[in-house]
Amino acid sequence: MDNELLSQIEAVLDERVRPALLTHGGGVRIVEIENGVVKARMLGQCSSCPAAALTNEQLIEAELREALPWVERVVLVTETDPELLNMARSILRQRREQEKEK
Repeated sequence: MDNELLSQIEAVLDERVRPALLTHGGGVRIVEIENGVVKARMLGQCSSCPAAALTNEQLIEAELREALPWVERVVLVTETDPELLNMARSILRQRREQEKEK
């Protein structure tokens, strides 16, 4: 990921987007930037919100495109974070082992 482009995006998010998302207990993280397309993952309460797509369109994408003309669109990444999956697998393994010991 291009650090200069990421820095530009992060500055806009910090100033214009994250404060609004924080009021709802959420946030946003940039996953990838390629050819004017920014891929982002919603965090916290925003990750499971039914209005996430609308928030992306009306807040995140709108603010980024206004501030950074090279941004063509913002795409939400909705698959489960690999770290979260690994944590869930670990918890399930531990529970199975505890059940076997009983």
